[in-house]
Amino acid sequence: MEWLIWPVIMIPVSAGFTLGIYAWHRKAPMWFWSGSSVSEDEITDVPAYNRANGIMWIAFSAIFWFSTFLGLLNLEAAGIFLIAGCIIGVIGLFIAYGKIYAKYHFL
Repeated sequence: MEWLIWPVIMIPVSAGFTLGIYAWHRKAPMWFWSGSSVSEDEITDVPAYNRANGIMWIAFSAIFWFSTFLGLLNLEAAGIFLIAGCIIGVIGLFIAYGKIYAKYHFL
């Protein structure tokens, strides 16, 4: 039964983190966290900034997608991969967004 519950939960979660596709095509600057905002006045190149944000979020979603399919083969390995990937991935998000923001932010 776990083989069915795992993808039913993980596919929507994985798809949710694929918001990078939305960020990539957004006209206004993409925010990093819910509730925060980035003004167009503080970004030098909005399309490039959004493209970089999109790539960052799509890369983060890869952790979830890989874990989803790994769970079909080995549920325990998928859980371990998901936990380790999220810990490392969240740290990577902070670092990547800091670099993206610094690169496209007006000084």
